[in-house]
Amino acid sequence: MKIGIIGAGNIGGNLTRRLTALGHEVSVANSRGPQTLTALAEETGATPVTVTEAARGAEVVVVTVPLKNVPDLPSGLFDDAAEGFVVIDTGNYYPQQRDGRIAAIEEGQTESRWTAQHLGHPVVKAFNGTYAQDILDRPRPQGDPERIALPVAGDDDAAKRVVRALIDELGFDSVDAGGLDESWRQQPDTPVYGLREGVDAVVKALAEASPERTAAFRAQV
Repeated sequence: MKIGIIGAGNIGGNLTRRLTALGHEVSVANSRGPQTLTALAEETGATPVTVTEAARGAEVVVVTVPLKNVPDLPSGLFDDAAEGFVVIDTGNYYPQQRDGRIAAIEEGQTESRWTAQHLGHPVVKAFNGTYAQDILDRPRPQGDPERIALPVAGDDDAAKRVVRALIDELGFDSVDAGGLDESWRQQPDTPVYGLREGVDAVVKALAEASPERTAAFRAQV
């Protein structure tokens, strides 16, 4: 597939490494410009581009930038994406550590619903609770007892199928975690966040989640 990755931090960089190795055509962008991605491009064969070019022709676009920077992404970001393209949101709300107060999220909107509204396109929430290094180190074949499962939330079943197939190709199982309004079940400080377990444990962790955001992940008054 043709995949655009917006954000070349730990998750974006390692997804670039793995997806290119699997034979996908990857374009990668960051806020500092393509000239800063030369080393990653030489390592992986990905094409460094500007943010406005990242989604051009892409069937999947991964948005993996700090949540506070989502509103700063350019308008028309997806104008040249492929028909039926899917957007993966890896983001998390870290109000005390990074993002500051985002009123809508503090009032109960899920992080990915907020992101989707700013992007003007539905998103599928995935990889947000995944350790970046695990993308490189922990792939396992189907049926392996040590294969990790990742929760995937979104409102569009067809889009979720695309993302879950990609996760399978990357060497992980996945669990349908419901729609975006249920995606609080995989937000930071929930039982599934950072869980390195299989399908059954992920299903159990999602069921045990509380919609009450913990104090560590709320803006300080």
